[in-house]
Amino acid sequence: MSGWWNKLPGFQKSPPGLEWALWKRLPHILAWGTVLPLLLAVVWHWASPTNPTPADERSLLLFDYVIVGVVVLHWTVVLTVAIGAAIVMVMKGPAYLADAYPLNDSDQPR
Repeated sequence: MSGWWNKLPGFQKSPPGLEWALWKRLPHILAWGTVLPLLLAVVWHWASPTNPTPADERSLLLFDYVIVGVVVLHWTVVLTVAIGAAIVMVMKGPAYLADAYPLNDSDQPR
């Protein structure tokens, strides 16, 4: 079992690329993508009339739903990009001995 964690000799890791740049920026992208729509919602509520009509209340509520949808969509996009970057980082990592396990049903003659 301990032999599985031995790195294959002669394997070279791929150089880091765009995935690390994205990985490092994701917390800032997540924060700004959350704060800016919420700040827009606060400004929209602050600028709304003091005695709103039912139509004004409806449009304000609809705008709140749109802002929540935009924030949740942004979170899912950031999560998807984070999963993709993590997969690329793992795939660019070193090869281990378990990766080179010989197949019993190979096409080579006996």
